[in-house]
Amino acid sequence: MAHAAPAPGGIPRRAPAPEVRAGTSPDRRRTPDVFGARTHRVAQIAVPVVLALVYGYWVAANNRGGGPITGWNLLLGFASALVFAVVAIALLRLAPRMIREVHALLWTAFVGIAFGFLYSQSDQSVWRSVLMSLLVAGATFIVFFYRYYTREDAFGRRIR
Repeated sequence: MAHAAPAPGGIPRRAPAPEVRAGTSPDRRRTPDVFGARTHRVAQIAVPVVLALVYGYWVAANNRGGGPITGWNLLLGFASALVFAVVAIALLRLAPRMIREVHALLWTAFVGIAFGFLYSQSDQSVWRSVLMSLLVAGATFIVFFYRYYTREDAFGRRIR
């Protein structure tokens, strides 16, 4: 096979490759924000409110047990949704300021109590509701503690 002859003047030099240190790659700075700051602010309120409405409907449906819809049933659903939304928004604002263990415990308590109340509306015994709530809360604690332990330092600041 024939090879091309070198050009006059010698082999052209390439620019040296830039030195890259660990963790400083320009591609690893930050993930891009798809939505703007205003959208994130609205979502901090809208997502808990939508989840609260679903939760309130679920509580009312479990309490009704297939019977007729009553005024007290609607009141229970809306009251449950209101409490769920207020506590969820408060947790979204306050929990990230806590150390990772307390952060995980706050979300664990919220999920455990919310699930326990929801489960108790389905005419199950108190002991079964408590046991199921503790199982869900335990699984929640394991997941959240692992998540915060791997993504936060000991003071609750996100690791960049």
